[in-house]
Amino acid sequence: MADILSQDIQYLPGVGPARKKILSEELGINTFGDLLQHYPYRYVDRSRVYSIRELTGDMPFVQVCGKILSFETFDMSPRKQRVVAHFYDGTDVMDLTWFNGGKYAMKTYRPGTLYVVFGKPTVYGGRINVVHPEIDQADSLELSAMGMQPYYNTTEKMKKAGLTSRTVERLTKSLVERMKTPLPETLPAEMTARLRLMSRDEALRTVHYPHNARELERARARLKFEELFYVQLNIVRYASDHRRRYRGYVFARVGEHFNRFYSHNLPFALTEAQKRVIREIRRDTASGRQMNRLLQGDVGSGKTLVALMSMLLAVDNGFQACIMAPTEILAEQHLATMRAFLADMPLRVELLTGMVKGRRRREVLDGLASGEVQILVGTHAVIEDTVQFCRLGFVVVDEQHRFGVAQRAKLWGKSDNPPHILVMTATPIPRTLAMTLYGDLDVSVIDELPPGRKPVVTQHVYDSRMPTLYDGIRRQIRLGRQAYIVFPLIEESEKSDLRNLETGFETLREVFPEFSLGKVHGRMKPAEKDAEMQRFVSGEAQILVATTVIEVGVNVPNASVMVILDAQRFGLSQLHQLRGRVGRGADQSYCILVTPVKLSEDTRKRIDILCETNDGFRIAEADLKLRGPGDLEGTQQSGMAFDLKIADIAHDGQLVQLARDEAQRVIDDDPECSSDRYALLWARLKELRKSDINWGAIS
Repeated sequence: MADILSQDIQYLPGVGPARKKILSEELGINTFGDLLQHYPYRYVDRSRVYSIRELTGDMPFVQVCGKILSFETFDMSPRKQRVVAHFYDGTDVMDLTWFNGGKYAMKTYRPGTLYVVFGKPTVYGGRINVVHPEIDQADSLELSAMGMQPYYNTTEKMKKAGLTSRTVERLTKSLVERMKTPLPETLPAEMTARLRLMSRDEALRTVHYPHNARELERARARLKFEELFYVQLNIVRYASDHRRRYRGYVFARVGEHFNRFYSHNLPFALTEAQKRVIREIRRDTASGRQMNRLLQGDVGSGKTLVALMSMLLAVDNGFQACIMAPTEILAEQHLATMRAFLADMPLRVELLTGMVKGRRRREVLDGLASGEVQILVGTHAVIEDTVQFCRLGFVVVDEQHRFGVAQRAKLWGKSDNPPHILVMTATPIPRTLAMTLYGDLDVSVIDELPPGRKPVVTQHVYDSRMPTLYDGIRRQIRLGRQAYIVFPLIEESEKSDLRNLETGFETLREVFPEFSLGKVHGRMKPAEKDAEMQRFVSGEAQILVATTVIEVGVNVPNASVMVILDAQRFGLSQLHQLRGRVGRGADQSYCILVTPVKLSEDTRKRIDILCETNDGFRIAEADLKLRGPGDLEGTQQSGMAFDLKIADIAHDGQLVQLARDEAQRVIDDDPECSSDRYALLWARLKELRKSDINWGAIS
């Protein structure tokens, strides 16, 4: 039976080479199996037949069984007619209307024959009317067997070639009828029995032709679980294999540098969340296995301090440490922050970015090779072949979704053993997504802000009220604060947006002649950008007009106002990141989201969520539900493609957890992935990994 699923789709009656080409290009359907896994996106209950007398104009799709009494035509223009059929079911008469294809209807459907009519009822001229109905010849046996009619996603190109949802349904039905023997199982019998899952064969047949909602739910649950289970099995297998294969450097002691920093240099008391994370890192690095840990924490939660203290553990044990940031601005800021934290401690901390050149670069490279440089702060320049460490033991990757998997893997080659890896992100990731996207990393969360931080007040303002907004900014600056004004240059290549920024900057200079304004965008040269940023950081400029280049990492505690223009063009997580640039000092801070009055319902929901909460995890959950995992910032760069055909990470959280638990159970039972008991699973996983799905795991 597996052979039938691998057959070329053009050999299914009704397809042929021309339609195969369209199915392949539009939906990636090349085989019988691909068609079977092109699941319906919705269903309409066809199990009930209504009488015309029961119908009202506000009902959803319904079906009625009766006969056409007669046809009538009405001229709409010299070359166009409206065709109306009067349809009677023994209780009342309703109209069936065609604005297009009326001649075909008159030729095809015969008065006096029993038909089942399906469509959306409306009221026109005091009578129930169905426009462009679906009509099938009634057959008592078929009618009693009808359950829920599937609807399939199609494209304009498919419709033009006659491949409508109804056509896809008929092709699928013909394929299911050809499957005379049951499809082979892909999950162990013990697992399907224990979890009370439908068989694969029954699920694949039922998902296309369910008789009722309960049956459909069971079929979908089985198929979703299987899809998620193999994703999780791949991740857990990879993580287990990695842990067994790679030994980690042992940080056996907490030494002088860590203790001195903790006793004399700590700028404020650690939060309980920070202490918990440091304990988790300490436990990992002392265990003898290589640490791979994801540290999630909202903007301003103190992740950098945790990273620095972890790096001091490495230094105390005779190792070098490195932190890799996605931009030069952020790398320089990390350097300044760390040097300020370490103050008079006898440690050599250096910077390595594309801007560090000539003699200075040689000095840094020599210091790394000799071991004199204990902590390196850098950008992707760190992974260049010329950069050689003496004894690299600990690596922090900040905002890791900005780095490709291959780039991060290059760091491993800098050391005899793979160094301990701490991945940090200020983009909170919902638990179900983290479990899939970063499934092979242990997760730590800093879920509280340092004492003294006031939550940022977020307000939604329509662009018609800009003069009032300008007055508010003016008041804040006169109190000694600073403000960001962000333009929506989302793609650096959008020239019209760049013009908007330039024009907007000139307008703002006229609005605020008494203040100094800075300007930053991604098309500027790095030196120019840094100089402008520095003017703002030092307080020389009171207003920074910028694009999203300030989204990550810029730390100006004196900035108390963040104005985001055309906020409807940003995603929730991006808006939250931008908001995190303010509220970093003790003063009350404000984030103003400016939009036009006319907004879509989804956009209004996004704006409302942001105004209601500062909780990054709640925002990330909402973002996932609104946009789906494939659209979330970072997921596409991570090396894990969400090519899920039926499961939905956003809404199937419980199934993700169940799949994870089952995958872990299998790996615990068979860590070498070689037991005959699970031979079916390992064969299926191998088969899936050969397919075009990107099953890449994260490291």
